[in-house]
Amino acid sequence: MACNEQKLFIKTTLDIAEGMMQSGAEIDRVENTVNRMAKAFGVARVSTFAITSSIVVTLEMPDGETLTETRRIVSGGKTDFTKLEALNCLSREYCAEKFSVEELKRRFDGCNKPFNQFKYYIGSVIAAAAFAIFFGGNLFDALVSAAFAVVICAFSNVAPKFCPNNVISTFLCSLIVGLGICAVCRIFSTLNADMIMIGDIMLLIPGIALTNSIRNLIVGDTVSGLTRFTESLVLAGALAGGFMLSIVLLGGAV
Repeated sequence: MACNEQKLFIKTTLDIAEGMMQSGAEIDRVENTVNRMAKAFGVARVSTFAITSSIVVTLEMPDGETLTETRRIVSGGKTDFTKLEALNCLSREYCAEKFSVEELKRRFDGCNKPFNQFKYYIGSVIAAAAFAIFFGGNLFDALVSAAFAVVICAFSNVAPKFCPNNVISTFLCSLIVGLGICAVCRIFSTLNADMIMIGDIMLLIPGIALTNSIRNLIVGDTVSGLTRFTESLVLAGALAGGFMLSIVLLGGAV
C-alpha cells in the first residue's frame, strides 16, 4: 500500500469517527466503525481508543509498518441523527464494496451537509410548546414557551463564538431565558412561569449524553461512561442553577 494512501485513509477514518461522535454516537459504535473499516482496508491489526474528547487509532500494516494518529475532539457539536445515519451507511458501504480511499473521502465530504437550521428551530418550538402543555400548562403558556425556544436556538448558535465552554454557555442561556420568562410572567399574571420554564428546560437537558453514558458503562467503556456521565451532571447543574438564579433575582414570578 502506498504511504500517502495509508495516511489519507487514517485521516478520513478519523474524520468519520469525529463526525459520528459529534452527531451523538456512542463510544463503542465509533470504535467498532473504525475497526471494521480498517479491517476492510487490509490492515493486519487495528487498535482504537475513543473517549468523549479524544480518538486514538493505530494501524499495523501487513508489512509491519505502524501508523498512529490522534484526534482531539474540541467541539461537542449538535445531535444530528441524519448525519449519523449517513456516516453509518458510508462505513458499511466501504466494508461491503471496498472502494478506493479517494472515493471514501469524496463520499465523506458529501455527508457534511449544513445543519438544517429550519428543522432545528421548528422542532424546538414544537417540543417546547408540547412539553409545556404536557406538564399542565395552557395554550398561552405553550405559546410563550415556544417563543423562548427560539431564543434558546439562537443563543446556542451564537454562543460557541464567544463562549466555547459548554457549561458556562448553558448557565448563561438558562439564566437569560429564565429572566425573560419571569419578566413576562410579571407583566401577564395569568401565565404559569413554572410550566413555561419546564417546556424550555426540556430543550436544554443533556438527555442523549446521559443515556449514552449509561450505555457506555453497561458495555464496559468505564472511562468514557464516567466522563460523559459527569459532564451530563455538570451541565444539568448549570441548567438548574441558571433558572434558579433567575427566579431568585425576580422572586415571586413563579
